[in-house]
Amino acid sequence: MTNFWRAVLTILWKDILLEVRAKETITPVLVFAFLVVIIFNFAFEPTPLLVVTVAPGILWVAFTFAGVLGLSRSFAVEKDKGSLDGLMLAPVGREAIYFGKLLGSFLFMLVVELLMLPPFLVLFNVPLFEPEFLITAMVATLGFAAVGTVFSAMSVNTRAREIMLPVLFFPIVLPVIIGAVAASGPILEEGSWSDIAGWLQFMVAFDAIFLVVSSLTFQFVLEE
Repeated sequence: MTNFWRAVLTILWKDILLEVRAKETITPVLVFAFLVVIIFNFAFEPTPLLVVTVAPGILWVAFTFAGVLGLSRSFAVEKDKGSLDGLMLAPVGREAIYFGKLLGSFLFMLVVELLMLPPFLVLFNVPLFEPEFLITAMVATLGFAAVGTVFSAMSVNTRAREIMLPVLFFPIVLPVIIGAVAASGPILEEGSWSDIAGWLQFMVAFDAIFLVVSSLTFQFVLEE
């Protein structure tokens, strides 16, 4: 077990160092997410009543498409630089590779989301730094990354991987996105934990199921 987590953390650390040094992913993804928010801000008159209604959808549209851009680069960098084969030849289980890449995508998405919250707060004036919303975002992002890591590995060997990833990925991850939007609505209306408990339980169940299924099937996806 110790060797397993050492391998996971090594892969995670490698991805973090690569992104810190190159900044090939986080900068364009942040710009894209910020532009999405700006466009929606100018698309309608942000009255207080309307903002509470549409803000959850706008926020998670920005998070979702930014996340897809990040996921598309997760294995593409390994493939383009020829290091994917070397990663597969490493004396570690395929599950360690999956969890290492999963944690990298998860942390990357969390950083993007945290950096997006202040501009969104300024533009729409909604309470986003609430414990309920932060927990909802973490649970939804974990499910998003758990499924996305598998489909990123699946699409990296296709010719049109930028197109194939969202086509394959969105139908599977749609439930967790719906859950995140539905849970965010009551939070922005200053609701209580009881208002979002059902959706949180749903997303936790989604995460648990797909973490297990994805880790078991990842070796077959990677070898194909």
